[in-house]
Amino acid sequence: MRFLILSDIHANLTALEATLVAAEKRWDRAVCLGDVVGYGPDPNEVIDRVRKLVVACIRGNHDKAGCGLDTAEDFNPVAKHAALWTRDQLRPENLIYLQQLPQGPIEVDGVSLMHGAWQDEDEYVFAPAQALDGLLGAPTAVSFFGHTHFQGGFSFVDNKLEVIQLRPATGTSFAALQIEPGTRYLLNPGSVGQPRDGDPRAAFAVADMEHRVVEFWRVPYDIEAVQTRMMNAGLPEPLVLRLAYGR
Repeated sequence: MRFLILSDIHANLTALEATLVAAEKRWDRAVCLGDVVGYGPDPNEVIDRVRKLVVACIRGNHDKAGCGLDTAEDFNPVAKHAALWTRDQLRPENLIYLQQLPQGPIEVDGVSLMHGAWQDEDEYVFAPAQALDGLLGAPTAVSFFGHTHFQGGFSFVDNKLEVIQLRPATGTSFAALQIEPGTRYLLNPGSVGQPRDGDPRAAFAVADMEHRVVEFWRVPYDIEAVQTRMMNAGLPEPLVLRLAYGR
């Protein structure tokens, strides 16, 4: 089974389309780790694509805010503005779709999916100590999480927890991680629509569970076209500018 692992698309249709072109014929089933919407200019278009594309999608914090399950009062002013704008744009059927997304973690065909931390869907997992619950608590050896917009993750074997810093170098499309027997993994595919690790290219992962390889991918897309749509929509300037820097 080959999974296309998507996360944090954030209503960026151009980045999603570039991702699907790059991943063509490399996957059997697609899943999404949440934050389908928020920040970006294409909430309905992205939801329409995701609904047809994935076999499973869990909710993210921006999905909750965008559909009214969360007030967004804990968001910073820029993120709150985008969340409320998203709520105003959503067609009724897409609003309902977001409201009905399940809370992670869930298990799909031998892998576990979560948005944030294992014990808290809204917690950012940056440090090894934050990853330990997910590494030990998940029923599967390989789990995927999102929310941070950083590719990489963590591994645990023989009571040793290690940080996995693996993403494609500039000029390359992917970097591969071999899944070792007896090791547990908590992996982040990065953000399709708003990377924050200094690389503005759209990020995703392809997990070949039969051959025990996870590929961390990056693909360029037309950032200026997305920025133009964001400006035309009146979305906050900091969100527009950050796309070009991957921050």
